Amino acid sequence: MEPITFTDDNFQNEVIESELPVIVDLWATWCGPCRMIAPIIEELAEEYEGKVKVGKLDVDNNQQTAIKYGVRSIPTVLFFKGGEVADTVIGAVPKSVFVEKINGVA
Repeated sequence: MEPITFTDDNFQNEVIESELPVIVDLWATWCGPCRMIAPIIEELAEEYEGKVKVGKLDVDNNQQTAIKYGVRSIPTVLFFKGGEVADTVIGAVPKSVFVEKINGVA
């Protein structure tokens, strides 16, 4: 399963109102560290299918959401549970860090 593409338009429905925990990778095409974690995000989408919703939000094209959550550097990965941010990872980190955070919200 591919990560879901989140946008300013579908964020409320796909993330805030989700019954499942949600991982949102805020990224941009020009961001080197974002490209470094992209394969990890794809693996997580596949491994946690049906348990956690995993997706990406391009901050250049969806600035309202990035501003709302105070994103100042990318990649920023937000972990939502019950429509609220439960945890955050900033920067390129190993997969084990993401798994630990997922276990905290799932």
